[in-house]
Amino acid sequence: MKTYYYVHTGHRIGLDRFRRAVAILNNLQDEDITLLTSDYRIAQVARDFGIEKSVGIDLVRNIPQISHNGDKLIFDSAEANPLMLEDMRDYFSAFIRISDDSSDKKADKEFLISPYLQGEGICNAVAVHDDFFGEFEKSVELTYFFGDDDYEKDLEKHFDFIEALNPNLQLGFYYFLDYEDMLKKKFKNYFEFEEYEEMIQSTKILLSASPQAILDSLAAGGKPIYFQREDYTREFVPLFDKLNIPIVNNYDKNHISVIIETINDRKYEKIERNGNKIAYFIKENLNL
Repeated sequence: MKTYYYVHTGHRIGLDRFRRAVAILNNLQDEDITLLTSDYRIAQVARDFGIEKSVGIDLVRNIPQISHNGDKLIFDSAEANPLMLEDMRDYFSAFIRISDDSSDKKADKEFLISPYLQGEGICNAVAVHDDFFGEFEKSVELTYFFGDDDYEKDLEKHFDFIEALNPNLQLGFYYFLDYEDMLKKKFKNYFEFEEYEEMIQSTKILLSASPQAILDSLAAGGKPIYFQREDYTREFVPLFDKLNIPIVNNYDKNHISVIIETINDRKYEKIERNGNKIAYFIKENLNL
């Protein structure tokens, strides 16, 4: 009987779920868990993030080709319809689902990790890597991180949104080579993909469309500003409202200017360090 952890990743979905998996698996290093990703490329470099076993499977429907009936699964994806989820609950002997939907409900034969829901069989928690909790020198005033994916090159289309801010740029994982080269010329200062952790720890104000990056920045003592991309889920908005994280829509330059001018007056809520809590929940309910 094996334990798997599936995350939806790719050129059009980014790496937020992968980064969350890294945070969770950081506290489960003593367990034999294989990470499954829907993209082969990130699976190949997962070891650089401390993940010993990872497999790219291309499609969520390929999970049964890797696993066997009676295995255990942690599932972080919005790909599955209700019928597919029901089949998974029957196929696996233990099934934990990670949800970002405030209107979600826990089903029978599953356990749930959620920042919104509470109750029996539910772990109410937000996952952030332990390495982002601490006191860090903020040597970078402002960094812009559009996300790990930009298939349509929307960052380039909306340079005017951030040009006057003169930010540092965090490069993403799924950027085309010619696109990345152009961005490096456009921005005087930038962080490579591999420098993400350094960027989070050293940046005072992070403007990002990546929900996980926003949470990482908050944990590290930064002052994050969430930019809502049109192609990204809005499921994190209630959580960010609760944490008093400012949200910018529609590439609103005036709004972002006002937020930055008053950023020092904003009272951000603190984020809890939940690594051990989530690890205990997973071990207990998967009988690890």
